[in-house]
Amino acid sequence: MAMGPILGAGRRSRRSPMAEINVTPMVDVMLVLLIIFMVTAPLLATGVQVDLPESKASALDQNNEPIAVSVDRAGQVYVDDAPVAPTDLSARLGQIAASSDEPGGPRIFLRADRSLDYGRVMQVMGELDHAGLRRVSLVNTPLEEAR
Repeated sequence: MAMGPILGAGRRSRRSPMAEINVTPMVDVMLVLLIIFMVTAPLLATGVQVDLPESKASALDQNNEPIAVSVDRAGQVYVDDAPVAPTDLSARLGQIAASSDEPGGPRIFLRADRSLDYGRVMQVMGELDHAGLRRVSLVNTPLEEAR
């Protein structure tokens, strides 16, 4: 318990118990911790420092699942794991574009085997474009997983 001086008339100072708790050191420590966390938290969230531009664009709608279009090693096209005959591909992609109310169609993830001819992948991309599906993303494997 802390002792504080009490001065009497003509007396020497004597120590008596003080009934207050000094919280100033605790507040100082808490402010230092707050500053440390405020500085380090943004550094933990991103690995690469990038100065992003501002935009008036609205956030993307992430509720809708993308449609996966895959082309295997033999050149067979699959739409969401269902095989599609080359003659039916245009009609199937047209159905997908017609059923979507999003501008540019739904998101399409195009996955193609690395051993495929570049021309075969471009044929599928041409069919996607002809059907009006403009939101196509090419899927790859990150470099660490490829090894």
